[in-house]
Amino acid sequence: MAADGRFGYIDAAMTLFLGLIFGVGLAALLTLLCGVFTIGPTERGVLTSFGRVQRINGCTADDPVLGDLLTEEEKGRYNYPNIRVIPPGGPFFKWPWQKLYKIDMTIQTTDLTWDPEITQNTIEAVTKDNLTVAIMGQIRWRPCERNLYAYLFGIAHPTAHVVGYFISVLRDRIATFQGELHEGAAEGVSINDLRKNLSSINRYMEETCRKTTARYGIELDAALITTIDPPTDVDEALASINTTQNQVAAAISQSKADADQKLKMAEQAVQIAENRAEAEAAPLLELGKTLAEIHAVGGKTALDAYLRNASLPLREKAAQTVINL
Repeated sequence: MAADGRFGYIDAAMTLFLGLIFGVGLAALLTLLCGVFTIGPTERGVLTSFGRVQRINGCTADDPVLGDLLTEEEKGRYNYPNIRVIPPGGPFFKWPWQKLYKIDMTIQTTDLTWDPEITQNTIEAVTKDNLTVAIMGQIRWRPCERNLYAYLFGIAHPTAHVVGYFISVLRDRIATFQGELHEGAAEGVSINDLRKNLSSINRYMEETCRKTTARYGIELDAALITTIDPPTDVDEALASINTTQNQVAAAISQSKADADQKLKMAEQAVQIAENRAEAEAAPLLELGKTLAEIHAVGGKTALDAYLRNASLPLREKAAQTVINL
């Protein structure tokens, strides 16, 4: 009985030991399988340990690129730490208490009408002359690798935040936009001016929103505002005004072309008259020059001889005329 009890104790201990070895081996295998990861060519990785991100020296305010985008007041509000970014490649390893964030670094396109809470077809804005216009367009953006802390942990929803920031800047631009005033035009802002200056408005938005890189970790690639439309009744009135203006402009252009043509013809007529006068005066001028040279060389005697010789053909023609008569 004692031997059987001893053997039973040994068997239980062996079973417990083997189970422990198996459990440790299984845990190590699962840790190895679940802890190995790779980063795709268009991705970047960030690791946190017990919720704290791995940091490196420096912060946003000290960055030579990001710091210049912020004012002194903004540097205190948006001073994010620099963090360790895992480049594409692998395999890499993480412990079970670490969490991996994979960030897609490709350029993404978001409609201005996108909102996680509401559904809308256009964005409304008010011009300087109190005209409500509907705006449609897109923005192209991507996460900023130099400021991934702001993108991941600085704001709850980066895309919604940057779209809202872009729309607020755009509405301010629309409200203060002043087009060129032409003679006879009323003071204010014309929807036509906004439509004609879409490219300059897009450039303004791209330049003004560059600071989203430092504030939200989102790098704006391009602003693509495609449509600015007034209300339907205003649009119809503007269409009539545009038609009238086009007709007036066409009539002015035609009148100017006719006037230019008549002026050109008058200039050509004057040039022809001048050429004829010069042609008629040229022989007389040449004759006067010749007589002056004869008088200078031979005096009055030579000049009288020249005149006598020059008159002989005229006398012969006169005699022949008399005979013929």
